Amino acid sequence: MRVRLPPGDAWATVRDHLVARLTAGAGVIDDMLDAGRIVDAAGSPVTRDREYVPGMFVWFHRELPDEVRVPFAVEILYRDDHVVVADKPHFLATTPRGSHVTETALARLRRELGIPALGPAHRLDRLTAGLLLFTVRPEERGAYQSLFRDRRVAKEYEAVAPYDPALALPRTVRSRIVKERGVLAAREVAGEPNAESRVELLEHRDGRARYRLTPRTGQTHQLRVHMSALGVPILGDPLYPVVTGPVPAGDFRRPLQLLARALEFTDPVTGRAHRFVSPRTLAAWSSYDGWAG
Repeated sequence: MRVRLPPGDAWATVRDHLVARLTAGAGVIDDMLDAGRIVDAAGSPVTRDREYVPGMFVWFHRELPDEVRVPFAVEILYRDDHVVVADKPHFLATTPRGSHVTETALARLRRELGIPALGPAHRLDRLTAGLLLFTVRPEERGAYQSLFRDRRVAKEYEAVAPYDPALALPRTVRSRIVKERGVLAAREVAGEPNAESRVELLEHRDGRARYRLTPRTGQTHQLRVHMSALGVPILGDPLYPVVTGPVPAGDFRRPLQLLARALEFTDPVTGRAHRFVSPRTLAAWSSYDGWAG
């Protein structure tokens, strides 16, 4: 694995940056450094006190644990010389992190499409299905990432949750959401709102409803937190309103009923106007009688 040290002066040593960046933990990083398993461009071992130099590359071999295969395909909706639009299934992470490395949308697409430089312009939670935008050329990635940072992408989600006839919809929900490192669930706190979501009722039957969710911001778990706060938590959610997860690897029985349904934007490189819509359906609605909860 190759790691490029980014610009900045937040780290005194290469070790400090690797501990902050990688999920392996300080003990594992120190063991790798002491064993000479992290090297620089000349092949020389990097020591614990090696000075941090922006732009420097280091290499190491990462031992990959066996991963449970997610038995659902990543579908390609669109591809050109600049972007790939993919439709991710539930349970598949967007990018490598923690115990999910090869079983990620990015790793699969790099292998299947033969584009080793493919990179994500944004991310979805592992449990959320739907549309993802990837960039083909690294030098163009910043232009596409800025679309999401500057809120120039119209995003629509769909969710299945309980129906509450007393809940007045449509409505816009605003709150301040914080997500602490190492804590599974995000939470709402007092203070200036940093999260905004539009919630609309599409249809309902027998105590269950299908909702259109339009996030105006991109806080972690934002839609899940807002739906739970409204008293209609998304079906299949292992974190809201009560933490019962994480979902064990290999347990695909109860997918979170949240789908990134649509993406709409003007391509910053080609100038083309794009709108993509996922053809996926949510199991709790399409197979209503067979989906408990």
